[in-house]
Formats: sequence, structure tokens, C-alpha cells
Amino acid sequence: MVKVRDAFTLDREIHAAGWNLFFMASEVKAMFFGSLGAAKIQRALERIVAKVKPLNFNGLEVTAIVARHFLGMPYVTVSAHSRHMQHSCHLDSAEARQTSRENSEWARG
Repeated sequence: MVKVRDAFTLDREIHAAGWNLFFMASEVKAMFFGSLGAAKIQRALERIVAKVKPLNFNGLEVTAIVARHFLGMPYVTVSAHSRHMQHSCHLDSAEARQTSRENSEWARG
């Protein structure tokens, strides 16, 4: 996990290291009823990760956590975008991303 003040700073630091960071335009959301809570946000993030994992991107940026009410019922929407970091300036194919992920998982044991 990387924590930075903003995505622009992260992108600049990654480019300075000779890598490229891709931002996927499609937004992925998960919603839950009730008030904000760490456990509920964690479960929403797990649902988002389950949705984007088959795409084999190696990063995820949480872009919004918004609490609202509808007819007096509180609910929260968590929004995120897939990110992918790699050396090449051209986004790898889905198969190449999958191979890369499998190789890194194998190397970790």
C-alpha cells in the first residue's frame, strides 16, 4: 500500500523512477447501508477488488468515500479506479499483465 497526498505526486515520483502509471477511466463502486466504519469500508474495498482482479491491473486508487442519506437512511459509496504500473509506456495486454502477476506471486512464495 502506498499513501501519498495526491495521485499527481505519486505519478510524478513513479515517472522520475523510470516507470509509467496508467489510470483506467472506468470507475468501480461499492455501496453499503449505515454509517462510516472501518470494517464496512474494508468489506466494500474487498468487493471492489473482487470486481477488478480479473483485469490483472497491479494497483487500485480509491477516489472517493461519500456518506449520504436517502429518505433518512444513511449509506456510503466507495469509488475506485484501477491503476497499473510498468516500465513500458504502452499498456501491456491482459495476458501479459496476468503472466506478470503470476510470476510475482510465484516469487513471493
